[in-house]
Amino acid sequence: MEPARLSPVPNRPLLILRVEDGPPVLLLSDLHLGLGTTSGQSAGPPGASAAEMAVGLCESARAAGASRIVLLGDVKHPIVGTPRPLRPVVFDFFSTLLGDGYPVDIVLGNHDVGLAKYLPKEVEVHGAGGAVVGGVGLFHGHRWPTDKVLASGALVAGHLHPGVRLAPSADSSSGKQRCWLRVEFPEPEAPPKRRRARSALAAREMVVLPAFNPLAGTEALNRGRPKLSRSFLFHRFVGRGRTRAYLLDGTDLGELATAPAGGPPEGRERSPPGR
Repeated sequence: MEPARLSPVPNRPLLILRVEDGPPVLLLSDLHLGLGTTSGQSAGPPGASAAEMAVGLCESARAAGASRIVLLGDVKHPIVGTPRPLRPVVFDFFSTLLGDGYPVDIVLGNHDVGLAKYLPKEVEVHGAGGAVVGGVGLFHGHRWPTDKVLASGALVAGHLHPGVRLAPSADSSSGKQRCWLRVEFPEPEAPPKRRRARSALAAREMVVLPAFNPLAGTEALNRGRPKLSRSFLFHRFVGRGRTRAYLLDGTDLGELATAPAGGPPEGRERSPPGR
């Protein structure tokens, strides 16, 4: 896969996928609508409100010349159910994108239980096993993707909320900053005969998206392994290759140490419960 086909939008947690037969597609993950809401602020706090994020996303799509927007899971923040005040917020968010002329696809994440019934009917929903767009396999990252996704030459996922902890700054008192991960996989090897019931990973490259919502939690991957709820993606995909981290402004942070330390035993591909 040519790296130029997947390129980040500078200073935005958005990825451009250039397809051969049409305009580019805009990818993002971990919207977490409803995060930080209160009874008097059901659309979310300033800077992460549903309305602001929708308008900003449309502006970015327009600037990129995108023809379509694909969200790779965790559209809403509540894991189980969609609280009544959040339902019109979800509907209005996608109505804004559709009204601006952007078809929308969603690959379901672990927070998206019961989401579909509150979406405009024009939104196309894909299961947690993922989807293939322009020859690239897209999935959230909390469950093992389908054979079709695994057969793609490149993969894109979310879920991990990748970041790093640097020195505190005016923008981040904790020093945590969101980042991109680009993983280069080694040449695929045929699995042992006893494990061939599951398709082998064919991709040579993977991109893990930073969380789109600026209030979403961030895993400081330069300080330790991710929490158990996100370790599936880390151990089964990120840890299988050479991984470089990049800040949203494009700063190359170098290679991360991702070799699993005492990870799940081989052959156990189940995703963990919870987040």
